Parts: sequence; structure tokens; C-alpha cells
Amino acid sequence: MANLDFEKHIDELERKITDLKKFAASENIDLSAEIRRLEEKLEKEKRSTYKSLTAWQRVQLARHPQRPYTLDYIGMIMTDFMEIHGDRHFGDDQALICGFARIEKQKILIMGHQKGRDTNENLIRNFGSAHPEGYRKAMRVMKLAEKFSIPIVTFIDTPGAYPGIGAEERGQAEAIAYNLREMAQLKVPIIVFVIGEGGSGGALGIGVGDKILVLENAYYSVISPEGCAAILWKERKRAPEASETLKLTAEALLEFGIIDEVVKEPLGGAHRDAEATALNIKRAILKYLPELRGMSTTKLLDTRYDKFRNIGVFTEETTKKGKEKT
Repeated sequence: MANLDFEKHIDELERKITDLKKFAASENIDLSAEIRRLEEKLEKEKRSTYKSLTAWQRVQLARHPQRPYTLDYIGMIMTDFMEIHGDRHFGDDQALICGFARIEKQKILIMGHQKGRDTNENLIRNFGSAHPEGYRKAMRVMKLAEKFSIPIVTFIDTPGAYPGIGAEERGQAEAIAYNLREMAQLKVPIIVFVIGEGGSGGALGIGVGDKILVLENAYYSVISPEGCAAILWKERKRAPEASETLKLTAEALLEFGIIDEVVKEPLGGAHRDAEATALNIKRAILKYLPELRGMSTTKLLDTRYDKFRNIGVFTEETTKKGKEKT
């Protein structure tokens, strides 16, 4: 398993334990006491490390190459998945997948960003950065779900929408803006789940919902830490500092009222126990679906509108001439 810089001491202990077990087995020696001592030390180190992660370390965990992606979770917690392709205008964007599935007996529309596991797949998936046709495909399928009164679940995991010339020529900004407006008016429940990276407009393009949930080591931000550092300080290496400033961790987002719940991950991140993480995601979805389906359409839309209108803080001042200044 690929380990991050701040996990090196944990990696060393894990290797020592593995080597001792192999040596004990090959030489038929009882080293159980020493192995148990190292395992206790390993558990202590893990808890100490992962309970005090910085914002930048959580960003690194959100980007871990072995972290589960949308298709992984679909395979673990859903059945009867049928993928829908194409936007009927330009093409099929494989960075953003959409399809109908069942979770327990509940029919849902599931969509999410999808990254690749190797270079070839990442090129096909565009590293999880969707094009305009991806967002138009998403809206096309969301309208279909609305027609048949099927709830929508979205999984966000993208560094941001693709900023290339072709994407801009095909209306990247318009596609995302259109989705923001239309998702706010869809007459079916929408649950948004940030499972990894939640970067900028690329995340918001499928991010308007009635409940917004974030995995413990995922992040949700108006810009990537590197992009923020490049703009503010002209130095991308100051990304760790930018991470703290952006308040992008799940705990900070919950504190500011941006999200509704932080969903726990196994100690060390979702990649260390993908099935346990998937089960936590499934439980969260099933917890909120009955509540949202029980709302009238009017209440659902009004609550969604109020949710996003209440995000952020502004003040009003009165000048000496009596005019309002915002």
C-alpha cells in the first residue's frame, strides 16, 4: 500500500511486524510477545497520527491513489447499476458517470466523478475532471430521474472541471451554471456526497442538493490548495498554508454550516478498509432518503433554496448620507 510522507513511521512498523512474523514462521521461533508489543505500538502510533491530521494531510488522504472511487462504491453498496452514456450534443464524458441503480430496494439515480487507477485509465477518465458534455449528460439524466420521481445521489471526487480550450469553447462555465440553476429546481430528493476531492465549480456542477455529506478525510473547496497558493503568494509550495486558510476540511465545513454531516472513515483513511467506508456511506444515504421522500415538493424546494441562501455571511452598513453599503 502506498504510504504518504507523514505515514512513514507507521509504514516502518508495519514492515517490521510483517518481517518478524515471516521470520518466526520460517525458523519456528515463538516471537509472539515481541510481535504483540510492536502491534500495540503500531495501534498507538496510528491513533496519535490520524487523530491530529492537518488540513493538508487530509487533502493528501483525499487524493490517495488507492482511495475508493465512485464505481468502487457503486459495486459495494448498490445493485442493478445501468450506466447512461452521452449528452446527445457532443459525446460521452467518462470523467463523470451516470446511471440508475438500487440501494436496498430503493431505486436511485447515481452519478459521480470517476478517476483512473493507472495512466491509461486516467487519460480516458481525464483524471476525474469533467468536460461540459459530462455536466450536460448529468443534467439530461437528472431530468429523466425527475420525470419518474427517482431520488438522486451524487458522488463528488474531482480536482475541478477541465479548464482546457476545447472545454471552454464548448461552454464549460455555462454548463456548470445551468446545472446549478436546474438542480435547485428539481422536484426530487438530492443527496450530495463528497467522497474525495471537492474542487471548485467542477464539484458544484453536481453539488446542489438537499443534504450534503462529506467523508472524514475528503475536502470541499472553492479552489485547490495549490491554485490558492499560486494566486495569493505566487508559490504553489505554500499549498499546506492555503489548506488551513481555506477551511476545507469536513469538520470546518460542518462548523460553518456548509454541510449536514461528516461521515466517518476507518482509521487511516477510506483506502484502508473500503468496505467499511462503503457501509458508512450506505447507512447515511438510507438515513436521509425516507426523510426527504416524505417532504412535499413545495417544502423540499423551499428548504433546498433556504439551505443555499443561508450559506455565507454578509454585513450592511449605513453611510452618513443614509445610503446602504454592503
